[in-house]
Amino acid sequence: MKDGRKDSDILQLVTFKLENEEFGVDILKVQEIMRTVEITRIPNAPEFVEGVINLRGKIIPIVDLRKRLGFRSKEWDPRTRIIVVELDGLTIGFVVDSVSEVLRIPRDTIEPPPSIVSGIESDYIEGVGKTGERLLLLLELGNVLKEKEKRAARNIEVAADG
Repeated sequence: MKDGRKDSDILQLVTFKLENEEFGVDILKVQEIMRTVEITRIPNAPEFVEGVINLRGKIIPIVDLRKRLGFRSKEWDPRTRIIVVELDGLTIGFVVDSVSEVLRIPRDTIEPPPSIVSGIESDYIEGVGKTGERLLLLLELGNVLKEKEKRAARNIEVAADG
């Protein structure tokens, strides 16, 4: 409780980059961050679904967040990471360019997304966080996939477990 703030007034974020933009997601939704691994492709999957991986006996779908959010494709490099999250009981991995840090920012520095967010559907953006000169786009990963896509991802898990 430094500077008079309670822990509930602070949001902990995992920050990562896509292109030159910096994003943040609530650390409580992140299960782990891992290096890229071999991914098994799935025929007829949407373009942004890279495939599936076996993570300690559980089959999880891998989504390229660049492609899903409309950024141009990029070759993966040694800094590329997979952020594994749980969304509504679904474990899913999101590929990002790099993970920057875990950041603690006061909740009162987060502003609602601008009414016009160029290039990214505003459903995905929870808010804009300010820390020093940096602006962070806070992503709501639960909205990155549509319900139909979540159902399809659950079917992948079930088929693999079956």
